[in-house]
Amino acid sequence: MVSLSSTFLFSVSPAVYANDPAAPSTAPAPKEESPTSPNTSSSLETAPPLDHMPPVVNPNNIYSEANPSNLSATAKEALSRVYVPNLRSNSISVIDPTSMKVVDTFKVGRSPQHVVPSWDLQTLWVTNNAEGTTHGSLTPIDPKTGKPGKAIAVDDPYNMYFTPDGQYAIVVAEARKRLDFRDPHTMELKHSLSVPNCKGINHAAYSQNGRYALFTCEFGGYIAKIDISTPKVMGYLKLSKGGMPQDVLAAPNGKIFYVADMLADGVFIVDGDSLKEIGFIPTGVGTHGLYPSRDATKMYVANRGTHKIHGEPHSKKGSVSVIDFATNKVIATWPIPDGGSPDMGNVSIDGKTLWLSGRFDDVVYAIDTETGAMKKIAVGEEPHGLTVWPQPGRFSIGHTGIMR
Repeated sequence: MVSLSSTFLFSVSPAVYANDPAAPSTAPAPKEESPTSPNTSSSLETAPPLDHMPPVVNPNNIYSEANPSNLSATAKEALSRVYVPNLRSNSISVIDPTSMKVVDTFKVGRSPQHVVPSWDLQTLWVTNNAEGTTHGSLTPIDPKTGKPGKAIAVDDPYNMYFTPDGQYAIVVAEARKRLDFRDPHTMELKHSLSVPNCKGINHAAYSQNGRYALFTCEFGGYIAKIDISTPKVMGYLKLSKGGMPQDVLAAPNGKIFYVADMLADGVFIVDGDSLKEIGFIPTGVGTHGLYPSRDATKMYVANRGTHKIHGEPHSKKGSVSVIDFATNKVIATWPIPDGGSPDMGNVSIDGKTLWLSGRFDDVVYAIDTETGAMKKIAVGEEPHGLTVWPQPGRFSIGHTGIMR
């Protein structure tokens, strides 16, 4: 395989480059495969890991290096905090996980969606996508101080990932149906990939070797498979039912993927190499967020309690399901006391607490991963993709801190 940097010098048309990093690309959408006809490459799936990507230590568990004993020197310098983006308040609530109290609140850009740890663990990025406008931005947070820096103008940053080799930040421009490959430090735009058949592109997960990623198309009911090295769209998978895919998580083997679907009320199982649906696990109403346990034996599933994008508070159907990776069976279900709307989050360093935003209830849930007991902490309006920091592991692939 050709490395990322050398490939882009020759295969990307100048038309996809933008002079203004904050401006949406005006390049015409390239012709692509039919969304109903996946076109995958067997050589990509069997290729060695992406150049310069840290080695896969355990091929049976891509999360093996994100264990409690593997807290990097950089992560050890960070304050222990939970950073909560409040979508409607345009603010970040900062929670001290020891006292379970909000210890700081500060303003950021319009419509903050997620707090995303950088690949090198040095910065937390707030993705302010400024819903319905072109005034999006990224706000950096210094995890050593917990304080924000100067925002960088970036078009439509709904979510953000990092290539597993750390070469690029991938800003997921959901409204534009586009992936913007940017410098991971300055956020200067390097090139863009149009994904016109992926309406509502938003969440992603990488294969074991980092060569491809699956992105969900929330408003189209598809999964898009992206060749990271080229980059290009390899094909699409139409899910068999439901039609509103949300978060996606790679299984410990990095070849099977789990896709939460808010209309199907459960999790699709997808073979990433062949891009085929191979199973479905019913969980609860409004299945939304997916997170591995610290020992990578289980997956926590946030069921938001509604099929609506803007739901009502105190839903009696809001819950968290626990799936055993080995059997693909639900082994526990934890209803939200008095109703709720669990959304996005992550687990603590020791794995004993699952932190999730309560999207329509303006709270954060701190959930005991042994018993399911919950504490609620009031935050701003419509909390979304919170990050628990620090996290153990060598590098972050983005979102709310998916570590390897």
